[in-house]
Amino acid sequence: MNKKILVSLLSVSSILTFSQQTLSINQVTGSQAVFNAGSDSKSFKYEEISGSPYFDKKFHEAKVADNYEKISVRYNSYKDEVEFQKDGSPLVLPKEAKFSRIEISSPKQTVVLLETSDDLSGYFFELANGKNSLYKKIKTKFVDYVPAPNGYTTDKPATFKTLDPIYYIKTEKGFIKKPKNQKDIIEQFPDKKEALTTFFKSNKIKFDKEEDLIKLVTFLNQN
Repeated sequence: MNKKILVSLLSVSSILTFSQQTLSINQVTGSQAVFNAGSDSKSFKYEEISGSPYFDKKFHEAKVADNYEKISVRYNSYKDEVEFQKDGSPLVLPKEAKFSRIEISSPKQTVVLLETSDDLSGYFFELANGKNSLYKKIKTKFVDYVPAPNGYTTDKPATFKTLDPIYYIKTEKGFIKKPKNQKDIIEQFPDKKEALTTFFKSNKIKFDKEEDLIKLVTFLNQN
């Protein structure tokens, strides 16, 4: 089967064509993105704001769906959007089931689209996969500039601030959001209580440490 090709038409509301399928999407505004701030209607473009709305500014080759060509993508953690680049034009990948698993080649990463029934539903980085899975949410917020109250101080610049990651463990019963302690885990796996108790005694798991959570979910999938 021939790979389907992504074709973009350059317009304010771009059209993305997948073989015989046509989907409406929005063109990324990129450096033209403007943020209005303060009572004086001060505005900023991306490049004028300290920090970055991107998890990684660079585009990386990725598989976005079966039987589609590989394209270059990057994740906008402020807008929770996956942008892709085609013929030099940045566009937004539709949030649809067929594009719910995006596998980045290098550095090897997987971004998945999840419905978590809370305000963080959207794209997550997959850290462990199996009967139980571990996901990480990266979120960036915009902090408005603060004008100097007098001539003796300076303005506080507008910034993009990346927040601490939020971890989710997906089980057959649903999601464990921000697991905080051993009790949160054992309550979800009563049949593994004895094994988990032994595991926690042998491993000093820190629930805010990514490597430890990966170790925990790997253990859950093995037992």
